[in-house]
Amino acid sequence: MPLDKHINFFELEKASARPGCPLCTIVSDRCERYLDNMLFEHISDRAFRKAHRAAGGFCAFHSRNLESFRDGLAVAILGRDILEDRVESFTKRKILKTKERCPVCVEQDRIEQEYLGFLIKAEPAADDVARQLQDIVVKSSGLCAPHYGQLLETAKKIPRWILEFHEKKFASLLERTNRFIECSAYGREKDFAELNPADQVVWKELAANLRGS
Repeated sequence: MPLDKHINFFELEKASARPGCPLCTIVSDRCERYLDNMLFEHISDRAFRKAHRAAGGFCAFHSRNLESFRDGLAVAILGRDILEDRVESFTKRKILKTKERCPVCVEQDRIEQEYLGFLIKAEPAADDVARQLQDIVVKSSGLCAPHYGQLLETAKKIPRWILEFHEKKFASLLERTNRFIECSAYGREKDFAELNPADQVVWKELAANLRGS
């Protein structure tokens, strides 16, 4: 089936032009918008309030910037729900047990599956749009280790070009990391100075690739 040139294509194109894993970029941007919209537009949504409360609020990662959002009243209302439950558990000397996952984590899973599913449809041999997508992705930083691992785990059939591109990417990253470690040894200052600027700070690239979004 030919690949459609819709929002997923253009989002991947835009994200691939930025440093780092393009899917991490999309997930970060989309989750931020989702959280902002929930706080600004859907605070009266009973289903959302119920899911948020059952999860014990947003996870630590997705609640890290709540104080910077535009609607303090929404943050206060949602936070009060959770604090009420915690106060009740505290009086009983019990730990609050949650029944659901963070709503933003659930949305993040949906976004990741959506874009990974779109990516594995890119079979360039018979599809011009797929060839364009391949060209875009191979010029990017590629998927981080967690997202590539997720792709391998969930997809039954993956285009050969995706496998070859990422196998080469991670093999190169490992080789550069080994060289960085070796040249960082005492007495090898000259060898370290001869590394290109990117290889001198390859540990930052390694950390970002292992961490993902």
